[in-house]
Parts: sequence; structure tokens; C-alpha cells
Amino acid sequence: MTDKGAFTLSPGHLTLDDLRTVWQGDQALQLDPGCAEAIDRSAETVATVLREGRTVYGVNTGFGVLAKTSIPNDQVSELQRRLVLSHSSGVGAPLSNAVVRLILLLKVNALARGFSGIRREVIDRLIALFNARAYPVIPAKGSVGASGDLAPLAHLSSALLGVGEISLDGRVMAASEALDALDIAPVDLDAKEGLALLNGTQVSTALALEGLFRTERLFDSALVAGAMSVDAALGSDTPFDPRIHELRGQPGQIEVAAQLRRLLAGSEIRGSHLECDRVQDPYSLRCQPQVMGAALDIIGQAAQTLTREANAVSDNPLVFSDSGEILSGGNFHAEPVAFAADMLALAIAEIGALSERRVALLTDAAMSSLPAFLVAEPGLNSGFMIAHVTAAALASENKGLAHPASVDSLPTSANQEDHVSMATHAARRLSDMVENSAHVVAIELLAAAQGLDLRQPLVSSPELKKHLQLIRKSVPFLDNDRQMGKDIVSIQILILSGDFCL
Repeated sequence: MTDKGAFTLSPGHLTLDDLRTVWQGDQALQLDPGCAEAIDRSAETVATVLREGRTVYGVNTGFGVLAKTSIPNDQVSELQRRLVLSHSSGVGAPLSNAVVRLILLLKVNALARGFSGIRREVIDRLIALFNARAYPVIPAKGSVGASGDLAPLAHLSSALLGVGEISLDGRVMAASEALDALDIAPVDLDAKEGLALLNGTQVSTALALEGLFRTERLFDSALVAGAMSVDAALGSDTPFDPRIHELRGQPGQIEVAAQLRRLLAGSEIRGSHLECDRVQDPYSLRCQPQVMGAALDIIGQAAQTLTREANAVSDNPLVFSDSGEILSGGNFHAEPVAFAADMLALAIAEIGALSERRVALLTDAAMSSLPAFLVAEPGLNSGFMIAHVTAAALASENKGLAHPASVDSLPTSANQEDHVSMATHAARRLSDMVENSAHVVAIELLAAAQGLDLRQPLVSSPELKKHLQLIRKSVPFLDNDRQMGKDIVSIQILILSGDFCL
């Protein structure tokens, strides 16, 4: 960070914390001046190809299956413009400003590494949009995640031409109007620049990063809910003994067990039944370290993959100025992102599935030793009966959404692009899944809070009391039936805002 609060980007060196900060903030962006030479040399290498009359894919040829069609030098700029316009064929609701902000950052980060053959002035235009909080309107659907995120990145790029729409100051307007208001001149693209802007995995990566960051908040909230449920159901903390988990050696499992021990430490409720005759708790209570620990491990693996991808050069062809070569490859294929997104989908679905099972346990008087459906006068009151039904519906929905997107492929571009990753869809569905599981965990937090209140005068641990107080600031104890939908939403908002983060 600089004294003025701007984030100074050293291309290729973004950390996960940097990405998280940009996703949830609105600080200004500036490039490390040290990257200027590499950018300029890369652009000059492309210019040299044209001067020497060499034929190079993406510089003076058509694209995809039309790669054998040569384009005269005096039409190269028009070729790039038409490429951007023709590829702006996305549909669906627009991506959020937070995601577009990440996309802009990732695109600048990749282009500024100096392997894309694009001029500094084009990169500067992207930074100008970022700093003005002028977010190109990008339809969410239309990318298969190979040859890059072509359609969505074309909508991003068309804004630089003054075409399409931009969201500025909370209002969607014509891109030309927004650029005029910001005194930013539309750009005239040179050779390869349109292709450099369109190729790349920045959209799928940004969507997956948002899914990752929201999953982190969901995960912490589910640990809190699970610990509260252990206490509310008079469960044992013996299964969280560190000796058990050291013998298996799975790092996520060891970490989750430690967190559960910390959350439950000092509970009066736990102390009240140390000598009870219950031998073992149901799996949804005692196997939390094994299930949630496995989820934590794959969340960590996904985070590593996405951090690498955020720093990757993923357009095509790539310009190697040291040798003067322009090499065509396939870094735009987003299979790493697709796999990371599919791993996150598994974690999100299992977090919700385990939470739903604990809600079922708490509402079953035979299992929890609490009043049926956690309410006085069951029969007259239905209590948490249908809240559990909602949790079951959402957990089931997520099971379908968790099917791996990466195993699907449909050939495109006249079979030139014959295997694709579907990474963009894989990443985009993560937010829907997090919303579902966050509602499930919200229901569990409410049910567990109800159970803890019903255990009074015994009180839970100091840590869990803090979380119980947070819940009760938003939602009162359920003494008689009322509409619960708003209660659930209130706690879900706290979850996704990070209020239960550990």
C-alpha cells in the first residue's frame, strides 16, 4: 500500500490476502513502474512482426478455425475491433461489481507481466476504469472456459472501445457516455491487443475467488454452529481429543478438532453430563473434525490453485521478447480453475449436508433430549419443524449443483476448440451453493441457540456465549410459533458478512 492508500500492483505477485482485500474494498490501483519495460518490449515485438511481414497467429491472421486466413497490415486494427465486437455475445444477468473489480485487477495483472504484446496505454485504460469504479456490464453466461472467457471478457473489452454499458456511480449507462464523463478516450486497438484482452481465465478465476471467500465465511460459521449443537444436544467433546487426530495426520482434521475444543472450552453444560451413560454421539456431532477437516483441506488446495491462476499469463499467443518469438499454446484452458471450483462445490455441499443432519438431530426429542421441535407446547406449536424441511430442501438442491462441471465438454469453433473446461459455469454456481448452505447453517445456528437457551440455567462456554449473544441481537428466542423466514435470512446475512469468522 502507498501513503495515499492505493494498492501498488507488482505483476505476478498477488497474494490471496490482496485478492480478498480488492474483492471487498474499493481502494485505488497503481502499477509498479518497474514493469513498464517488459510491457513496452512485448508490444515492440509484435510491431516488429508486422514490419517484417511475418505471419503470426493472432497478430495478422484470423482466429480459431480461421487462423490460416492472413490479414493485411492496414486492416489489423479493424480486425481487433471486430474481434471484440463479435465476441460480445454473452447473456444473462450482469456480474456483480465486486466480481468485475476482481476481473479488472486480474486482467491488468496478467497483461502487465509483459508477455501479451499489448501497449501500456491499453492497460492504463483498464486501471482508469478500476480507479473510477466504472464497471463494464458483463453478462454472466456464455463462456465455456477455454480459449479463455471469451464472451465475458469481450464485454469488458468493448467498454474500452466505447461500446456496450458501464455501471458508474450506481447507474448503468452507455459505455460512451461513461467514458465521456470520466474524460477517458476510447482506445484504438493495435495488432494482437483485442485477442490479448479476450483470451484469459480472469472471469472464471474471479468468480471462483468470490466463491472461495464466501466459502471461508460459511466454513467458520458452520464450525460455530456445530460446536453450539454439541452443547445443545449434550454431546461429548471426547471425539475432539488431539491424540485421536494426530494418529490420522490429516492437517484439516487436526485444525478443526482444535477449533472445536477451543469453542467448547469452559462450558457448564458440558460439565453437567461428564458422567452420563451415553457411549457415542451421532456422526454429525462426533465426526465433525473428519468431515469438516476434509473440507478445509480441499478449500486450501483450491485457494492455492486460484492464487497461482490469479497471477498467470493465460492469453494466447504469448510474446517472448528476449527471443523475439510469439508462441501459440493453450494457457487459456481453464481446467485448473474448473477443478478448483468443483472441489469448492463439494466442500460447500458437505458443509450444508452435515449442518442439516444436526438440525434434524436437535429437532428430534428422542435424540436431543430437548422439547420436540425445540418449542414449548409441541403440537400446538410446530417450532423448528418446517425450518428443518427448508434445510433439507436446500441441502438436496446443493447435491445436484455439486456435480462436477469439469467432466463436461462440448466442442466449439468448428471443432478447433474440441475440449473445454466449463470453468466459468463451475465457478459461477458456487455463489448459489454458498447461499443455500448459509441458509442451512443459519437454521442450525437458530436451532442450536434455541437449544442452549432451553438448557438454562446452565450456560455454554465463554466463546459460544458470544456467538449466542450475536444471534439474539437479531433474532429473539422462539417461545411460540411465528414466521421464521425473516429470522433465517437475518442470520444468513451475518454469516455471509463474516460475523461468525473465527
